[in-house]
Amino acid sequence: MLAAIINALLDPNTRDFERGLLQDAKRGLEAGQRDRAVLARLEAALRPLALRDNLTPGVAVLYQRLVDPKAAAAAQKRPARRLAALSDETAVFAGGCFWCLVHPFDRRPGVVAVVSGYTGGTVPRPTQDLVASSTTGHVEAVEIRFAPNLMSYGELVATFLQLIDPLDGNGQYLDRGSQYAPVIFYRGAAQQAVAQQQLAALAARLGRPLAVGLRPVGTFWPAAAWHQDFYRKQPRRYQAVMAARRRLRLFQAVARLLGRKDSRGQETG
Repeated sequence: MLAAIINALLDPNTRDFERGLLQDAKRGLEAGQRDRAVLARLEAALRPLALRDNLTPGVAVLYQRLVDPKAAAAAQKRPARRLAALSDETAVFAGGCFWCLVHPFDRRPGVVAVVSGYTGGTVPRPTQDLVASSTTGHVEAVEIRFAPNLMSYGELVATFLQLIDPLDGNGQYLDRGSQYAPVIFYRGAAQQAVAQQQLAALAARLGRPLAVGLRPVGTFWPAAAWHQDFYRKQPRRYQAVMAARRRLRLFQAVARLLGRKDSRGQETG
């Protein structure tokens, strides 16, 4: 726990108020005070902000370790998966905040790992703040490592297209801006052909051109550790984000339905 506290202190995003509480706990542990008493005081001091989901990310991860060490350990270190794979392949998708794209793929048969990160731009080693400025060309994305003999690339593309709004090219749901644009990043001609086929089929079903980009994959830059497996580390916040996304998705679907022309060529809404 002392190492975890020090890591949170070194995180530049940690606020001064949180830093003061962490410093007090660090001094107590280093002075030989009872670990349980020191950590209990720290948990109690952080609890008001934690209950409102208002801790900075690094401190939020630390708080989860304080209240549920076993769950936090599982979130930080996933058990290795033994797959009967001849070789692993990767698929890269972008579609809004990468927090929302991990869980639907994670734990599916054949998926080895899902990593949140950034790709598509020219700036090396991007951070979230840089990407959020919309000046790097990068988008938030996930890199999915999978066993092709257990999960096909086509199945992954189909899942991805069900998660996004394929008609919205300026973000996804609550996430607005070019860094949230939907893109399929293909690796090689085979992936490109599969993605093109599914995009064409979806456009035909919707009767409208899609706003989903199709580009060759470049360097994928993993995001900071606290972004990884976010749905495990902060389940309440993740569920709130997903609930808001579902409500907006329903609203958009109804609005588009009402906005279509009726049989007389008049707008219905």
